[in-house]
Amino acid sequence: MTLAKAEIERFLHGQLDSWNAHDREAFFDFYREFGRNGLTIDYVGKPRRDAMEILETMWSDHNARMRLEAVKAVINGHEAACHHRNHIDAANVVIETMELYDFGEGTLSIRYFIDA
Repeated sequence: MTLAKAEIERFLHGQLDSWNAHDREAFFDFYREFGRNGLTIDYVGKPRRDAMEILETMWSDHNARMRLEAVKAVINGHEAACHHRNHIDAANVVIETMELYDFGEGTLSIRYFIDA
């Protein structure tokens, strides 16, 4: 069964809005809900790590100082590709990312491409 486009949009918008609102509980709830049967997150070009560890580190290291901007999202079937701008306003820095999402039956696989 392919996840409905509206559900994929709910995740994409919800996790981004939660990040920008500094709502840790809501942010993690999206990942627990959509990845309840399995969650994988890869930083392309980096060694594999535990997905929840990645989210915990991402949150603790970056949430207080980084604001996300959704530039473009394309959803095709059970997959989405997103272009985000990660704004570190205090340093006047923007980091561009391309993010690939693959939604399954309670599974979520994410690949982050970071222009660093």
